[in-house]
Amino acid sequence: MHANGWIIYNDSLPGNKFIDFAQWLANAAIRKGNQVKIISNSDLLSFLSHEELTLFTKERPLSLPNYVVFTDKDIYLARQLELLGVRVFNSSEAIRISDDKIATYQQLAMAKLPIPDTIIYPKTFAPQPVKHRILNEAIGKLGFPMIVKEAFGSFGEQVYLVRNEHDLIENINNLGTKAFVLQAFIASSYGVDLRLHVVGNQVVAAMKRQSANDFRANITAGGTMEAYQPSEAERNLAIAATRSIGADFAGVDLLIGADQSPIVCEINSNAHIHNMYDATGINVADFIIDYILRETEGVANV
Repeated sequence: MHANGWIIYNDSLPGNKFIDFAQWLANAAIRKGNQVKIISNSDLLSFLSHEELTLFTKERPLSLPNYVVFTDKDIYLARQLELLGVRVFNSSEAIRISDDKIATYQQLAMAKLPIPDTIIYPKTFAPQPVKHRILNEAIGKLGFPMIVKEAFGSFGEQVYLVRNEHDLIENINNLGTKAFVLQAFIASSYGVDLRLHVVGNQVVAAMKRQSANDFRANITAGGTMEAYQPSEAERNLAIAATRSIGADFAGVDLLIGADQSPIVCEINSNAHIHNMYDATGINVADFIIDYILRETEGVANV
């Protein structure tokens, strides 16, 4: 019997890159002889009662897959599948931590991995003036320029570079009650970062991203990309960062420190892979599916 899997994506998000990612994964699974379905999270309705915990789908009766590859961030759906006994890649907890940059930095700090110096701005439930004690502490600890980064955001958006106290106060006021951090700016990595894609305990592909006119190197923000051969230190850091959030695979973004040493910027539990293929010719989906089949070998005869 061949393994059968679901690739879950979110159809409420604009653009084709989300269904594109799901299709790459599905094609890789099919090449391995798997039966696979691409399913939107809106086609899976979680149901809870005092008697039952299940999913309502278009198909009745419900037939659960051997595994799910989760390209979405609907952590409640991911958790529902786990409670039903399905192995989800990545796990709901890994997705939750990765999606929340504050939680990610806490895990990285716990693992004693290099990150930019970071201050978590206190949670507020209503917009209020910036407290001078917090402002003075942040400026004294981090200096200018400084990064203001929202806890939730993608593609380099929701990240702001501030150069003085006036801009910092304006940014904080604009964020209102959103969760965010203040971070030291890594000037040596202005407009440059490294994306290493980790699967299991290995880096399977890497690229260097650069922007000529933006402090962010994201391709969505106008950056360019090229294949990159990471050093042993960069590989080890990316693998350790992925492990720190409990992910099976991830795209790890590294900054370049003043002494050329790598610093973790972000971890993406569902990093898209099309750009990586364009830059390197490496199809990360094949590595992901191979890993999943090894991990679920006892679930189905694959």
